[in-house]
Amino acid sequence: MTTRALVAMALRFLREYVRASDLAVAAAVLFACSAARSRLSSRPGEPMLWPVVGIIPTLFAHLAAGDVYDWGAAVLLGRSRGTFAYRGTWGGGSSGVVTSVPANVEHVLKANFDNYPKGPYYRERFAELLGGGIFNADGDSWRAQRKAASAEMHSARFVQFSAGTVERLVRRELLPLLESLSGREGPESAAAAVDLQDVLLRFAFDNICAAAFGVEAGCLADGLRDVPFARAFERATELSLTRFYTPPFVWKSKRLLGVGSERALVESARAVREFAERTVADRRAELRKVGDLAGRCDLLSRLMSSPPAAGYSDEFLRDFCISFILAGRDTSSVALTWFFWLLASHPHVEARVLDDVARGGGDVSAMDYLHAALTESMRLYPPVPVDFKEALEDDVLPDGTLVRARQRVIYYTYAMGRDKATWGPDCLEFRPERWLSKSGAFAGGAESPYKYVVFNAGPRLCVGKRFAYMQMKTAAAAVLARFRVEVLPGQEVKPKLNTTLYMKNGLMVRFVRREQRHELGHPLPAAAADAGED
Repeated sequence: MTTRALVAMALRFLREYVRASDLAVAAAVLFACSAARSRLSSRPGEPMLWPVVGIIPTLFAHLAAGDVYDWGAAVLLGRSRGTFAYRGTWGGGSSGVVTSVPANVEHVLKANFDNYPKGPYYRERFAELLGGGIFNADGDSWRAQRKAASAEMHSARFVQFSAGTVERLVRRELLPLLESLSGREGPESAAAAVDLQDVLLRFAFDNICAAAFGVEAGCLADGLRDVPFARAFERATELSLTRFYTPPFVWKSKRLLGVGSERALVESARAVREFAERTVADRRAELRKVGDLAGRCDLLSRLMSSPPAAGYSDEFLRDFCISFILAGRDTSSVALTWFFWLLASHPHVEARVLDDVARGGGDVSAMDYLHAALTESMRLYPPVPVDFKEALEDDVLPDGTLVRARQRVIYYTYAMGRDKATWGPDCLEFRPERWLSKSGAFAGGAESPYKYVVFNAGPRLCVGKRFAYMQMKTAAAAVLARFRVEVLPGQEVKPKLNTTLYMKNGLMVRFVRREQRHELGHPLPAAAADAGED
């Protein structure tokens, strides 16, 4: 009997003897048995992996409740002993382990680094926006960009330029804006409420565009006006992130057909790339016209002026600078938002920060307590709460967990900062003193980077770490010296599910001028402050 005849016979049998209700019951029994088997085979405290849909129902339940990060931390730091396996929807290609064990993180980020690249899963989802940029690259491409970034960003010339850039932006744009919001017209003029997260995102975007491209984005100018490039960049970032929780067959079908969110992503990413391409082309033309870019110190000009410049294509420069903006815009602004929120509920810490700013005399590198307070804030609210790498080959983590090839190891930075085994019984307290030596100097450098992976660790340690601290300290010191940041009561403050730890609803605040204003430790004349002079 042929195969076709057997199939026909089976179909006739089903039609004649099997009812739809029988199939439904069988499917329900099979689902229940599979769920029970999954529950019994998992360790106590681990999240449920449902048949077909895996961890998705549990994840969505906590997304709806708005506590997904705290839930994940509770699971990891509870009976799961720091690591648990997960699986997404059937056919979605998402599976692996989640861990908060520092030894596992060190293994992935350093000891067996070559086995854990970003991987195609990550690169494919950011391809439209980042192209082959450093934060979306692996292998030789990543090494070349890493070498270029380290050489230029750590050069004395760029460090001096970037410090001057952020200081001018603070004086000329940020502080005048906050003065206007604080009711500067007179004592009877009430301070206006504003979303601090939005203001700081705009500030960081302006600063990073100046540092990366040498252009003024103008996000803080003219009453927080709309800036098409900034809007397109934010839209492209958000739409890229939807690919991480949308089944691949859904978003890939939409991309193929050019509809919905995928069409919007293509259009937004195109606007970002076109802006970057025009900037690169204009700088190339300037280089050809004047012969050198000695008068410019932004990252793009530095790369064009470096010895291997002939090897840097326009596409390379475009993708590199877009990646730099993505990394620098969200992380520092989000970190500052959580920092100001924590200060508002810890006045004793704010008082010590103000003393530190006054003693610093305008030198942010001397402000050790401010540095410690920012570091402590990021321990509790890391700008990148979760990150992952993808295994090339089968591996075993130091705690004995098996990782299969093409599975992902997700390291949970948010949970790691709340681990009593690492930070002690007061791990949930905002206490900057834990980062200081007995003499009051910042001593965080002695801590293992694999316990505090806020800036990543190992070969992929963030090359912009110094830049980020300088930017955050300069802005925080200048703002706090002049204003008391009052958080409006009655707000629901909680994280938003994103690759960056945004506040879901923003943070509404008022800026109230201090009676005695200081410019980083020195008396500041009112006229100079109001004019935003250098």
